[in-house]
Amino acid sequence: MSVFKARRVIDQIRGRSYEETLMILELMPYRASYPILKLVYSAAANASHNMGLNEADSFISEAKVNRSTVVKKLRPRARGRSYPIKRPTCHITIVLKDKSKLFLDQSKI
Repeated sequence: MSVFKARRVIDQIRGRSYEETLMILELMPYRASYPILKLVYSAAANASHNMGLNEADSFISEAKVNRSTVVKKLRPRARGRSYPIKRPTCHITIVLKDKSKLFLDQSKI
């Protein structure tokens, strides 16, 4: 999907809790929200399995969208001509952190 379409959705969920993010993404009318919802599920599963984070206490600390390569195709047209189709792609990065650990780190300072 395009960077601009994904960034419109990512800007709404940055800094929110995990449950709130799921509710927002399920109710958003944009087509880009479903792949981002799957990505948030995957990030939460990775965080709970690899780092031992609790999904209920986690929040999205960092979410960014970067431009990637453009897939170029040719569409046949009349009289043997062709029309170029450029399909933009993007890289989406989502980082989850635990609220309780963040609060403990700030209290030490």
